[in-house]
Amino acid sequence: MSIDNHALAEAFCSIAERAGNEILRVYHGEFEVRNKFDASPVTDADERAERLILESLSELAPDIPVVAEEAFAAGHVPDISAGRFLLVDPLDGTKEFVSRNGEFTVNIALIENGHPVLGVVHLPVLAETYWTSGDGEAWRIRNGERARIHCRAPGAELVAVASRSHSNPETDEYLSRFPIKERISAGSSLKFCRIAEGVADIYPRIGRTMEWDIAAGHAVLAAAGGRVMTLDEVPLGYGKPGFDNPPIVARGLKQ
Repeated sequence: MSIDNHALAEAFCSIAERAGNEILRVYHGEFEVRNKFDASPVTDADERAERLILESLSELAPDIPVVAEEAFAAGHVPDISAGRFLLVDPLDGTKEFVSRNGEFTVNIALIENGHPVLGVVHLPVLAETYWTSGDGEAWRIRNGERARIHCRAPGAELVAVASRSHSNPETDEYLSRFPIKERISAGSSLKFCRIAEGVADIYPRIGRTMEWDIAAGHAVLAAAGGRVMTLDEVPLGYGKPGFDNPPIVARGLKQ
């Protein structure tokens, strides 16, 4: 039996929150940080959260293939040729997790024909969740209150949000082309949500990301009125070979 996107989004929110609770069990104790083949960090929290998410998704939607970060690193790559698949990052912002600043997220996104149509971004420490069910509306739960969120109309000057852990001179050079009045830092896919909720206007990422890193945040941002493009202003697509992204820029409403 197929599940409509509204029901999927509600289920994904629940799964992400449960994965977040699993992460917090590790976060509040002692943990070991290991390096993967690409030198990126991984902890027991990443692996435990992904296990919970994959088990839950296999029960909820067994017909939808799932591309998940840790499983992919272990060589498990499903067939996505049908054009509909899920992208999972069980703990985006492992560096934020290790530094214990709270700005890490759980991400689940549904891709259809190269576009992220549904996405959930959950912040375990802050107990906040951002999501869209693909109906052109983006939502946030904060302090137990549900509110619809929107990108803001840009003014003469912009607020940029930049990576807390991955800033570089190329990012500075790119932002120098715009009238930036303020620059704020954030970790993980939270940066997309900051634009979606009208706190910032632009986020460039001049560096390597993977599709599962940004798909859920992209879906939320798009539903809030924003967009994610390559630096050549081509809309970013999904299902690319290797799931690598080129350098990107996320923007709010058009001027």
